[in-house]
Amino acid sequence: MMGRMAREENRTATSTRIRTPQAPTTTEPATRAWTGTWTVRLVVLGIVLTALNLRPAITSLGALLEEVRDGLGMSGSVAGLLTSVPPLCFAVFGVMAPRLARRFGPGAVVCAGMVAITAGLLLRPYVGSTGGFLAASALALMGIAVSNVLMPVIVKRWFPDRVGSMTGLYSMALALGTASAAAVTVPMTEALGGSWQTGLAVWAVLPAVAVLPWIPFVRDRNATSAAPENHARVAAPQLRITRSRTAWALAVYFGLQATGAYITMGWMAQIFRDAGVPAGTAGLLLALTMVMGVPLAFVIPRLATRLPHQGPIVLALGACGLVGYAGLYLAPVAGAWVWALLLGVSNCSFPLALTMVGMRARSSAGVAQLSGFAQSTGYLISIPGPLLVGVLYQHSGGWGLPIALMAGLMIPQMAVGVLAGRNRTVEDEAAR
Repeated sequence: MMGRMAREENRTATSTRIRTPQAPTTTEPATRAWTGTWTVRLVVLGIVLTALNLRPAITSLGALLEEVRDGLGMSGSVAGLLTSVPPLCFAVFGVMAPRLARRFGPGAVVCAGMVAITAGLLLRPYVGSTGGFLAASALALMGIAVSNVLMPVIVKRWFPDRVGSMTGLYSMALALGTASAAAVTVPMTEALGGSWQTGLAVWAVLPAVAVLPWIPFVRDRNATSAAPENHARVAAPQLRITRSRTAWALAVYFGLQATGAYITMGWMAQIFRDAGVPAGTAGLLLALTMVMGVPLAFVIPRLATRLPHQGPIVLALGACGLVGYAGLYLAPVAGAWVWALLLGVSNCSFPLALTMVGMRARSSAGVAQLSGFAQSTGYLISIPGPLLVGVLYQHSGGWGLPIALMAGLMIPQMAVGVLAGRNRTVEDEAAR
């Protein structure tokens, strides 16, 4: 893939340069310097390493949630609050990402995000209290939030003619990081002495490595601003994004799929453990759910960009989710691997949503606004879900009501996903 990007770099650079009064011709030498082969490859490396770090902070905790609850003395409701922290942070901090990117450049903001993830993951296991654990988790999630929003922007600006394939690569790496954390956290914790603190802290190594590809974009501001579309310095006109029905449909779709994803990442391993599945096997089941996103996250965006309407994909993914939840309720142990697989297919609504963000706006400035709005609003919508699951679980004494809630949310998710998949752009709708 990198070779194909290198061969097409001149075409990409030419097709993405903004021709506005704010983009002076004096930036041409810098533009040529910063669209070389090594830079394109560095951007791809940065995208992949960043994507690998956008979920391990969450799924590693899900695999060890019982140990963390016991170690910090958490109740079920407090644990539900803990699983609601990711969407809360994504909603609060994600809305800041477009503004920060305009001021400092997307590369610099993503670099800072990786530093925040590293610091948060190093601190949270050793603070010794629930409040400190939540605060350190929020620091890591702040870095994830801004990177979440800016990945579609970077893809649109550097690879505007390959949105599907690059979104697929990014989503595949994200799914791989998610699944790896779910699969290896428990055995790695045991190999490192059995301490859940060590098992969580070791995941700080990966974001520390991901800082490196973005450093050149921080040090050389001129090069960053002269990258395709002059993206760090050109002031784009602001859309009235709230006037777009497609933007709202996409935001609600994003929120409902995020609700299901974070309930799955935070609670699915516990559901299997409570049904009698050993802890290590429960972690592998969660890993299977996450790893389904590795191949499908590459296939689905490419398929979505070839269809005028993404509604059929939305419905197919939703149907898998409904069957998976029904099986999880009726036979959580006997069909565990099948239900984990189906829920993994359903969770591929996330790369589909990211792809639709790139398709529902014509320009990278529009993508930046749509990404910030859809993700921030969507994650705000998703906050009550994991918390409500924890409360229902504690007060009902079982998983029947929480699973019914998860299945029930699939219906409106499918409905708004069909609306978001229509062949329209937010620029056209906001201008009416």
